[in-house]
Amino acid sequence: MTSQSGSRGLTKTEGLPAFDVEQVVRSRYAAGARQREQSLCCPTSYDRQYLDVLPAEILERDYGCGDPTPHVHEGQTVLDLGSGGGKICYILSQKVGAKGNVIGVDFNDEMLGLARRYRQEIAARIGFDNVRFFKGRIQDLALDLDRVDTWLSQHPIADVSRWYELESFCERLRQLEPMVANDSVDVVVSNCVLNLVRAQDKHRLFAEIFRVLRNGGRAVICDIVSDEDVTDTIRDTPDLWSGCIAGAIREDRFLQMFEEAGFFGIQLLARQDEAWQTIEGVEFRSVTVQACKGKQGPCLERNQAVVYAGPWRQVCDDDGHAFYRGQRAAVCDKTFQILTNPYGPYAASIHGLEPYESVPLDAALPFDCKRRALRHPRETKGESFDLTMDLPEDCGGPDCC
Repeated sequence: MTSQSGSRGLTKTEGLPAFDVEQVVRSRYAAGARQREQSLCCPTSYDRQYLDVLPAEILERDYGCGDPTPHVHEGQTVLDLGSGGGKICYILSQKVGAKGNVIGVDFNDEMLGLARRYRQEIAARIGFDNVRFFKGRIQDLALDLDRVDTWLSQHPIADVSRWYELESFCERLRQLEPMVANDSVDVVVSNCVLNLVRAQDKHRLFAEIFRVLRNGGRAVICDIVSDEDVTDTIRDTPDLWSGCIAGAIREDRFLQMFEEAGFFGIQLLARQDEAWQTIEGVEFRSVTVQACKGKQGPCLERNQAVVYAGPWRQVCDDDGHAFYRGQRAAVCDKTFQILTNPYGPYAASIHGLEPYESVPLDAALPFDCKRRALRHPRETKGESFDLTMDLPEDCGGPDCC
């Protein structure tokens, strides 16, 4: 369904703006790479120790609404969506260390030029080079746009047949030489860029984040969300698109989109109390969301159990498993690993109980995850378990008891 936009004289699809969102965003951030634009920033503090090695130009041309870097660890491979001038990537470079890797993806030539210009200088300062920057669209992480630019310079498009050749070349790149491969990244981060993606591409964006993450990987996303649906007037204002407002997803829907993409353990790590901006009564604020990948795979019986520590009387995970405070719940190996993962969202409130005699994976039988049963201690210890332990003569010193 289409309608006319009288002020612009353009035909628009209902619910979509009557202008090229990507061009609007590209133009404003190209200008922001040349000269700092304060209105693109949502005030954020970063760990000073990681900023000292960064050139002033990168620090001044940084635009974001949060800091995902505390949630990344040494040795990991990290992907930064919409890496801009490279500030987050260069912080992450120091955090993951020489054994880790950092990938930055942006589709703005000016921002990429700024980030790439200082790569060797920063590598010399920290003692290793573990950062790469790619030109690409974050909703299409398989397509390396630098390679597309090279192809176009050698094969100018003058007719439809050459256009078809370009489409074929792009598809071959996606399939045979993807920019970011399936299951290749430990953590995906972004800092205020998901809202810049067109509404019709957002589902694909979440699917791409899920695709590139390894099983056990996480997304840590800082973004601007709204408390209500964005109005048509806001959605039809170009400056509000490039200003991280018009493309904001409603807060509850934002979390739901992670779930629909296949993530679990979705949680708000940070949420701005006061609205960053309020327009037409709609509040816009920064949030940081963590979402985990790893529910996929078989459910195997290895005689493991978990005890939920509280404080709630009962909780339910994303797969519908109910856990009651203080009770030994029977779980499959996959659920056990998810709940006890020290980097995951649950470990702080879960006690994992391994069996006394481990069941090898290749000997494990299928586990019925629809089962709502407690695990009897004898299942964990073994039916023939008959140990009697004497009290130690010294309970641990004078300060023990």
